[in-house]
Amino acid sequence: MSIRAVVWDVDDTLFDYTSADRAGMRAHLVAEGLLAGYGSAEEALVRWREITDRQWARFAAGEVDFVTQRRDRTRVFLGLDLTDAEADAWFDRYVAHYEAAWALFPDVLPVLDALAASHRHAVLSNSSLVVQDRKLRALGVRDRFEAVLCAAELGVSKPEAGAFLAACDVLRLPPHEVAYVGDHPEIDGRGAADAGLLSVWIDRGGSRVTLDPPAGPRRIASLSELPALLGADTRFGAPSTFR
Repeated sequence: MSIRAVVWDVDDTLFDYTSADRAGMRAHLVAEGLLAGYGSAEEALVRWREITDRQWARFAAGEVDFVTQRRDRTRVFLGLDLTDAEADAWFDRYVAHYEAAWALFPDVLPVLDALAASHRHAVLSNSSLVVQDRKLRALGVRDRFEAVLCAAELGVSKPEAGAFLAACDVLRLPPHEVAYVGDHPEIDGRGAADAGLLSVWIDRGGSRVTLDPPAGPRRIASLSELPALLGADTRFGAPSTFR
């Protein structure tokens, strides 16, 4: 059966979250006069990312809500017992720097153009609809997607099968007619495969992680490989060397 729709992850798949987060936090630490408290900017950025990953995992597991994980990221990073208002204000100042660095990966618009006539498109993210809808609009691609689904509103997050199946339900397609493209080999890749979708792992960093096909995801190094993998009738890209 052919693939009729592509469901996309957002952060570090379409949107270069890692670069924006690093640039935004570096600018924020300078503006707040906090950079001198660390051995180097890199040390501060590594600590911020580690805390972000831990707090995000709590949110994904349903232990805290979206706003609480933001506040806890701030409190842990600063090592201060901030009020909710203080934590929100600090995080909002960071967000202003972070948003100034927002950008799509350069292979995103070409692949969306190449697949526009042949496939339907939607988004499934482990974030919140308010955040991702606004982000996609700011990046100029919201109208490329029929639907945007997020864990905060769904009540279920990747890698749970229910999250992927909810996207299929919205598209009114069976899982085997839907591809999912994401950057995380387990949360996105293995999760989508286990839910019965054609799972595509975008491995921009050239990871050496080995995932066994056909149960696991197909691995690509660039979105330029996606049309050929999907069998799309376009002139864009070449067959994946990672299948």
